[in-house]
Amino acid sequence: MSSALTFARKEVFEILRTWRIFVLPAIILLFAVSGPLLARFTPELLTAVAGDQFSSLELPEPAVFDAYGQWIKNLSQIVLFAIIIIYGGIVSSERRSGTAMLVLAKPLSRVAFVIVKAAVHAAYLTALVMVGTLITWGISALIFGAAPAGALWSATLVWLVLALVYLSLMTLFSVVLPSSAAAAGAGIGAFVLLSIGGIFRPVADYSPAGLLGRATTLAAGASADPLVGPIAISLLICVAAVGLAALVFRRQDL
Repeated sequence: MSSALTFARKEVFEILRTWRIFVLPAIILLFAVSGPLLARFTPELLTAVAGDQFSSLELPEPAVFDAYGQWIKNLSQIVLFAIIIIYGGIVSSERRSGTAMLVLAKPLSRVAFVIVKAAVHAAYLTALVMVGTLITWGISALIFGAAPAGALWSATLVWLVLALVYLSLMTLFSVVLPSSAAAAGAGIGAFVLLSIGGIFRPVADYSPAGLLGRATTLAAGASADPLVGPIAISLLICVAAVGLAALVFRRQDL
């Protein structure tokens, strides 16, 4: 247990002292601040840029749910791709640099190595998304005057489950594939498959493929389809992917 805690502290310090503390937080902060502003001022911007082309159109009045939808949209596109690329080397980079060999020379099992890595970065991602959601909520309240909390937070939590699925899959891909680029390619392939799967109701109801559509619906202030099935199966996939990654890593040559 003490070796696992020591390794967890090492992971936290690595996040705080390397590029990881800048890239993903900067992306999330940008979208947290810009989303409500774009939702509020897009009609004015379109009118200013296009002029008479939009003068005859009746653009809908911006609402706080537009800001929530913009937040989920940005998370579902750019942030998910960032997670796939950033975590393509979550394990393989440690092997290439020799860090894994040094760490595992201490009383730390290979299974604990993978599990602690996944847990620390899952906590890091969760904290970033929660802070970003809080910023989006606050700015939306300032701009629109009222910002119902339930729609935004429920939509974000559903999206977060999907993000943890991708993080778990990237952990597995990073163990199985020696190249960060190959792992990222596999992650993009998983993204495409889940995006297509979300079109089909049976797949969407019982897999992570349904989470994105449900998050978008919740952000619009509407009632989403049942969440228990896709969330439960998504969490099982997280556990299974990290567990399989740990078992594979245990048998690999460093």
